[in-house]
Amino acid sequence: QVQLVESGGGLVQAGGSLRLSCTASGRPFSRYAMGWFRQAPGKEREFVASLSWSGMKTSYRESVKGRFTISRDNAKNTVYLQMNSLKVEDTAVYYCAQETHQNGLGSRAIDFTSFGQGTQVTVSS
Repeated sequence: QVQLVESGGGLVQAGGSLRLSCTASGRPFSRYAMGWFRQAPGKEREFVASLSWSGMKTSYRESVKGRFTISRDNAKNTVYLQMNSLKVEDTAVYYCAQETHQNGLGSRAIDFTSFGQGTQVTVSS
């Protein structure tokens, strides 16, 4: 059973930056693709970014391309989401996620079945 704990959320002005972190335990971290999802008030949870188990393949939703960067440190069992040029519409609870199966590319949102508790990101205008 995997445990995912996010941190790094907060309140930031539009145009600012935040870095989210997620530490995983319970399964061999380096073997699993990792991802970030978010859920804004009144909306469904949506995919934000993913990183394959090897770290070689990344995927981003269109609206964050060029502004967000996902990365991982296998020695620390941690995945990061660097968020730059934040916009008010990025306001949401951000969830770390892990793919169900090992050695995945993280290409499909449906393959992420384990989620953390979330961290709030609020971007003010």
